[in-house]
Amino acid sequence: MTTVDELAEQADGGEHPADLVYGSFTDDPPWLVDPATMVWREGVDALRARNQAEVPELVRRTTFPPGVRIVRVTRSLGTAVGLWAVGARRKGGSASRADISRRVRIAAERLGPTYIKLAQIVSSGEGLFPEELVSEFKKCRDSVPPEPFASVRAVIEADFDRPLEAVFATFDRTPLAAASIAQVHAATLRTGERVVVKVQRPTVAKLVKDDIRIMAWLAPFLVGRIPVAALANPPALVDLFAETISEELDFRLEAQNMLDVAKAFADVGQRGYAIPRPHPELVTPRVLVMERFDGYAFSDVVGMQEGGVDTEAVVRAGMIGFMEGCMIHGIFHGDLHGGNLIVLPDGRVGLLDFGITGRMNEFKRMAFLRMLVGASMNDVRSQVEAFRDLGALPLDVDVDAIIRDLNLDGPPIDPTQLSQEQMLEEIQKAVKGLLEYGARLPKELMLFIKNMMFLDGAIATLAPNLDLFTEIANISMYFAETHGERIAADLGMEAEAWEMDLTGVKASFGVNPDETSSLTYQDLQERRAQIRERWESGVKRKRRRSLRKKG
Repeated sequence: MTTVDELAEQADGGEHPADLVYGSFTDDPPWLVDPATMVWREGVDALRARNQAEVPELVRRTTFPPGVRIVRVTRSLGTAVGLWAVGARRKGGSASRADISRRVRIAAERLGPTYIKLAQIVSSGEGLFPEELVSEFKKCRDSVPPEPFASVRAVIEADFDRPLEAVFATFDRTPLAAASIAQVHAATLRTGERVVVKVQRPTVAKLVKDDIRIMAWLAPFLVGRIPVAALANPPALVDLFAETISEELDFRLEAQNMLDVAKAFADVGQRGYAIPRPHPELVTPRVLVMERFDGYAFSDVVGMQEGGVDTEAVVRAGMIGFMEGCMIHGIFHGDLHGGNLIVLPDGRVGLLDFGITGRMNEFKRMAFLRMLVGASMNDVRSQVEAFRDLGALPLDVDVDAIIRDLNLDGPPIDPTQLSQEQMLEEIQKAVKGLLEYGARLPKELMLFIKNMMFLDGAIATLAPNLDLFTEIANISMYFAETHGERIAADLGMEAEAWEMDLTGVKASFGVNPDETSSLTYQDLQERRAQIRERWESGVKRKRRRSLRKKG
């Protein structure tokens, strides 16, 4: 990999753009990034701190309902939950979850941007939320109608304090994409550069804050009444949502996120990713002008292969770059999904939309480091301690008791070898045990798991025949060779002490470590389908027995 010093020398010689020392950008810049001269960056750290300080007040539950909008919200959500409760809820299992998911999705679309945004975040949470909920909420990704062009023009001209035509030579009236918070348009600057312009919806900031207060008031009433993930129950989900969305309401923070993530990649020599350059001047709270990327949609496997792009290398770069951000710098893109990624013609992965970004202080970064290194070494205690320090468990929790009660250091269990009843019992026992110990899902961990689940799915699309165990071993070797000395110093261990042990990794996939030497994604999907079928059969059988007893 090219070091920062080497890049500086090459920039002096005209081989590379000078701003590659500041970040992992493209080699063909529309302008050069110099953070010191970007006037919109002034006070951005204080702004971030104020936003974070506002979150506890937003989610504080008041005695009385907040505002008149709660009437409409309660009517929409109450109708959805009520109709489900008297209907499909009695069926139980997947049919029940599918029905409530559909009804809540329709209610979210009627209620507008805030609820659609929450649905969109849940929709990329495979593995965190029920499959039916995720599948239904994916429909919300394309359900937001764009703002009229007159509204877009008004926001741009108000924030730039000049006519739109004074800034842009061309501006496409039809957006490239319309989301709940903002929409993006293709444009050309008066100076000739092709750009993307992100424009916030005119009244969305106030609406989001009002809706968060309503969500916080309503959430406790939904506990135990609707089937969502146990560790992300409605109140916890509202807290996570408030933390996540608060920074999306000021595009100066998003532009700074772009610079920070780009710098983190550059500092470790990671050039598998490319981040669009935010414009040096054209960034305001509601408008963000950035470099435009052209390339392949993340799902366009045929196009990439025909263009000579190594799709397995794309997956590998995605995994390594994401984990480097977590482990080395404590910052990472928090919302990986197909719409936020574009594969450039040279095979690099272009990252888009930095409204949601995971940021960890040094304490939490070290916890992430211990968690991932502990997983590679099958060190159960280190992983549990890391979860505790990340906020997933109370700081005074008895680590030894958790390991013992949840049998975390026992022999791995192959779910495909369990009966329906045994599998149901094991899952319920694990969830019950975690909840009894006060487990929760902090923001950074939720974003990390959500991204890992997306990358898991990306393997299915881009590299279905990849041997997962070999790839994990190769990635671990990369980290040992590239960052081994730094990681060892951070953890206070000898570099030689880091030895890969795939036992725990294999167990996490539900396979026998002694009997399974390789596992492709296709194999994994077949196992998951078998496990899911057993789980559903077990739930239905248990429900039938319960109904017979009541009868």
